[in-house]
Amino acid sequence: MGRLCFRKCRVGRIMGSLQIVLGGLVIIVSLLSLIRFYSAGFFTRNEDICRQFYGQKDDYDGFDIKALSDRVGEVLDRMESLQEKLELKVKEMEKHKEVMDRNNITRLEYKKYLEEEVIRPLDGAHIALRQIRLPKVKGIRNSTMKEEPLINTFVIEEIRKYITPKENRTGKINIYGTERIHNTIGHACVLYKKELEEYMGYDIGSYCNDDWNLAQKLMVNGCDPLPRRRCLTRASKVYQKPYPINESLWRLPDGRNVRWSNYQCRNFECLSSKNPKRGYSKCVGCFEMEKEKLKWVTNSSLPVDLLINDVLTIKPGEIRIGLDFGVGTGTFAARMREHNVTIVSTALNLGAPFNEMIALRGLIPLYVTLNQRLPFFDNTMDLIHTSGFMDGWIDLLLLDFILYDWDRVLRPGGLLWIDRFFCSRKDLDDYMYTFLQFRYKKHKWAIAPKSKDEVYLSALLEKPSRAI
Repeated sequence: MGRLCFRKCRVGRIMGSLQIVLGGLVIIVSLLSLIRFYSAGFFTRNEDICRQFYGQKDDYDGFDIKALSDRVGEVLDRMESLQEKLELKVKEMEKHKEVMDRNNITRLEYKKYLEEEVIRPLDGAHIALRQIRLPKVKGIRNSTMKEEPLINTFVIEEIRKYITPKENRTGKINIYGTERIHNTIGHACVLYKKELEEYMGYDIGSYCNDDWNLAQKLMVNGCDPLPRRRCLTRASKVYQKPYPINESLWRLPDGRNVRWSNYQCRNFECLSSKNPKRGYSKCVGCFEMEKEKLKWVTNSSLPVDLLINDVLTIKPGEIRIGLDFGVGTGTFAARMREHNVTIVSTALNLGAPFNEMIALRGLIPLYVTLNQRLPFFDNTMDLIHTSGFMDGWIDLLLLDFILYDWDRVLRPGGLLWIDRFFCSRKDLDDYMYTFLQFRYKKHKWAIAPKSKDEVYLSALLEKPSRAI
């Protein structure tokens, strides 16, 4: 009996030792595995490692999770608001139970209450949930369809339809070498969601609202480019044929060809510099043709001024196309046209119909802001002229980006004409460095006082060849 107990105890000790040894081995193996996983990056949120181990594509790369979270939060807020409203109504009904028993709510009243206070809010929340979109596998080559990141930011269906990528209808790669077309909007549109949704709130195929001023507000605030719209642009009800080109260049256009509803003035005569209520402050006098005829063709009292003839003689026969970047009514382009040079004039309607005026003169207005990359290819322009717009108010870094873009589109040997740029004396060195950093050849460089604290700078610079 004693030997049997001894054997059992001995076996128990052996089994216990084996369990301890196996437990130790398990702990050691677990620690080694943890060390291996840690070294592989599993505890440092390394998504590349995850994809390597599991072979999964990150379908949510570039997807705006915050916008999705905001939309879900918006729906939850609606549901919570509806719940609170219904609970409050139930308490109110309990409180006034005796009165309600006497009055007896009719079926029609009960139906109206359900429709307005329950069904419509629920339907709105349901639609909002339905509009939430996630990335999905789709494409001509079964590629992952990366959903437009902004899709869950906007509620207006027309905006969502516009920014949704459009698959090629033929099922083949298109002329651009892509599977789909992505319509673009400016990144700052997210910051002006309310204004953009107002701009895109129209009936498809009907007339657009007379809201170019809203569109321009969005553009200058960075919501540029704007979405295209599927509505019909309004025109003046009494639109007349424009004057022939031999008359239109130096004649004030017919005011009936402009929609004046968003301007202070109601005709071109009202825009005279003598009128203190003309509604604009930049390029005062630009709508007075007798004054405009003198620009760039007659000598002025300022030594910084250049004449068109002097500029064209520097490159005889070589200046054919160019860009006038500034605020004006197209007079520079009109004068250059007389020398068989085609000039595109940038314009914004800053309180007056600058775009309409340029077009009615028979010239080409380009409706762009400082925010936008120029829509021209590299090394294509013979001349870039700037006057009256970019002055000492402009940030140096912004000016740097703009000048590099001008350098991009200006061809080798092309001319950059800086016309009456002005700034404070203390900032002159900074602006001079910004202009000179490109090492253009100087044909003219002149500085003159504008006032006690401000100076004018004019320059005519030639882009080097940079042949590489």
